[in-house]
Amino acid sequence: MKRFFFLLLLMQAFCSFAQQPDTVFLKSLLNNRPELFSGILNHPAQNEVQIIYTRIDRDKNNIPHFTAYSYRLNPHHYFYPASTVKLPTAIFALEKLNKLNAKGLDRRSVMITDSSFAGQTKVKLDTSSSSGLPSIENYIKKILLVSDNDAYNRLYEFVGRAEINQKLKKYGLNNTRIVGRLAIGDAGESTRHTNPIDFYIGDKLVYHKPGLYDALNYPMQLENMLQGKAYLDSSDRLVNKPLDFSEKNVYSLANQQMVLKRLLFPETFPKAQQFDLTADDYHFIYRYMSTLPTENIKPTYHRPEYFPAFCKFLFYGGDSTAVINPDIRIFNKVGDSYGYDIDNAYIVDFKNKVEFLLSAVVQSNEDGILNDNKYEYATVCLPFLKNLGQVIYQYELKRPKKHLPDLTKFKFSYSNKQ
Repeated sequence: MKRFFFLLLLMQAFCSFAQQPDTVFLKSLLNNRPELFSGILNHPAQNEVQIIYTRIDRDKNNIPHFTAYSYRLNPHHYFYPASTVKLPTAIFALEKLNKLNAKGLDRRSVMITDSSFAGQTKVKLDTSSSSGLPSIENYIKKILLVSDNDAYNRLYEFVGRAEINQKLKKYGLNNTRIVGRLAIGDAGESTRHTNPIDFYIGDKLVYHKPGLYDALNYPMQLENMLQGKAYLDSSDRLVNKPLDFSEKNVYSLANQQMVLKRLLFPETFPKAQQFDLTADDYHFIYRYMSTLPTENIKPTYHRPEYFPAFCKFLFYGGDSTAVINPDIRIFNKVGDSYGYDIDNAYIVDFKNKVEFLLSAVVQSNEDGILNDNKYEYATVCLPFLKNLGQVIYQYELKRPKKHLPDLTKFKFSYSNKQ
């Protein structure tokens, strides 16, 4: 009996080890291109680089099998996740609609946001939508197309802080917490309060979500939560001490890719661990994750402020002059703030039958001052992410595959979209 338990523990340890990402391959691949990566690789800690590349191999039944490779992956080293938290929040908003199952309530229902606590704002109109009225659907479109901050804040208020963090735990996203709105200085007590919201079909009220209060705390002790040598406060005054991130959102890179994998490949997860989304929900998210802002009609996004590669950091570097490859689609969510650029992406080439998951974060803040809008996004971070995506793509083009993937599930018509 003792021998049996010893063997069982040995097998469990082996399986656990086997599931850890390979830490050698990526480093070797990047080191082979010093002209592209030496500037960052010579100072990886300074630029806080973390990368996960996941290779996808299909079997004869088109079932995906994953092999993960990482570089400096560390869930205990904090980086500010910025807009990447919007994707799980959007997913949870759709889950909440499905769970409520209220007659007449769906993602297209008119969503009127009220206020019940200091600093909260009301929303009755949304001129970016085809109806001129706000809805869960249009907010999610704006998040996926251009990473709209206000759209995220409205979904945060709909789901509620407590429910968001309960969902994170449900799905084993233990290195993540989402505890505040974005880009409005949300902090302290205001983060705990979320607005009352009414949903309508025509003039008929179909659901009332009351204002909610979350009394729980979500403490996380991570390295690097005090950053920089100084920062500018809300009045643009220089404060000569590090900026404290201990009360801000947390979303580790491994958790980001896990959300993306669960979203794109739900069939590879046990039923109880799949998101509570309908087939139409999945189709909707896939479509708008991969739509370029200039391809959409409502909401409408015009150049020069918005351009095709606006939210495509990996492979295109968020470059306004990038030439889009018509055979490639990128299903992703980016974030950029406090000198961090992050992209969590599934990249597909329909012509050459290429697919892979790639998630990365890189930071540059040479003056050590936060909130001064002097970060090296264009010269350091975005070129790194662009080159990283393209080098992995070139590797994938040459990599032999026993079974070519059927990617029909991810192929959409992008013309005349509302």
